Amino acid sequence: MIITGLLCGALLGFVMQRGRFCLTGGFRDMYLTKDNRMFYALLIAIGVQSVGVYTLVALEVIQIPTGTLPLFAIILGSFIFGIGIVLAGGCATGTWYRAGEGLIGSWIALAGYMLMSAIMKTGPLSPLNQTIQQSQLPSNSMADTLGINVWFLIALLLAVVGWIIYKEVTKPKVVIPTLKQKKHGLAHILFEKRWHPFVTALLVGLIAILAWPLSSATGRIAGLGITTPSANILQFLTTGDMAFINWGVFLVLGILVGSFVAAKASSEFRFRMPDVKTGLTSFTGGNLMGFGASLAGGCSIGNGLVMTALMTWQGWIALIFMILGTWTAVYFVFIRGRKEKNSKATVQTSVTTA
Repeated sequence: MIITGLLCGALLGFVMQRGRFCLTGGFRDMYLTKDNRMFYALLIAIGVQSVGVYTLVALEVIQIPTGTLPLFAIILGSFIFGIGIVLAGGCATGTWYRAGEGLIGSWIALAGYMLMSAIMKTGPLSPLNQTIQQSQLPSNSMADTLGINVWFLIALLLAVVGWIIYKEVTKPKVVIPTLKQKKHGLAHILFEKRWHPFVTALLVGLIAILAWPLSSATGRIAGLGITTPSANILQFLTTGDMAFINWGVFLVLGILVGSFVAAKASSEFRFRMPDVKTGLTSFTGGNLMGFGASLAGGCSIGNGLVMTALMTWQGWIALIFMILGTWTAVYFVFIRGRKEKNSKATVQTSVTTA
């Protein structure tokens, strides 16, 4: 459990750090700059994982219960989570790997995320969490609801992904200035060369597939997951109960290790201390992330990557409302704030001119 969890997490942290695979920036850029590349990358990772997981199911290597659908909890929790990741400056996994880069603001956000996740799962807000999740629809499987084989849905997703890749590959290339190459061979590819989002997505999808049999072998029937393991760390530290130690705990700790190795080897590791306002905002965002992800039953990875690949209503509905939550926060944090600054600047100019 320790070895495979740390190994899988380290691979994920390394790949995400080097590929800058953070969905917060991806969702934000869809709204701010109309740049959809990171969202397209997410769809590629979902498609890759979906094929791999259902192949493992067909080979009877793993089983994947999709469960019921707490619709209201998913909508509300995912929307709040989307707001939280903007304030925190990173999604659940992004916060972990940026903490490995030495970003103190991410450590602060991570503290809030772990704290609120634990409070929601076994603490004072656990009754509220359970009450909101009580209202459930009987089927979470999209294939069962539609009365079709799940592979039809996977084929549809792959067709969309294939079309996206074709359109992106055939677009006129934009030359991005780069610094002079200092490393050579594998070192250049791993630690210096800019990784394409689609290549990163392919690797993330493969790691997500790997997580299923490794986790299942330890009795944890699940793939990648961040929220519950993050809460488990704090729950173990405060109670000493070994029941909270599982494969997922070593997965998230591995993300930290893998990110640190990648950042250190690529000369991107350094401690960066935020100002007081940014620190408070990060902590608030982390708390909103923990509250929302616990309520929705998953974060940007658990719902946005894993449950979508399983072709569940939970995953795709959560993904939509995470994006809407992100866009809402982006408007109030970036766009409205920018408009207010421009208005003040215009007024000051007018007064000065007068």
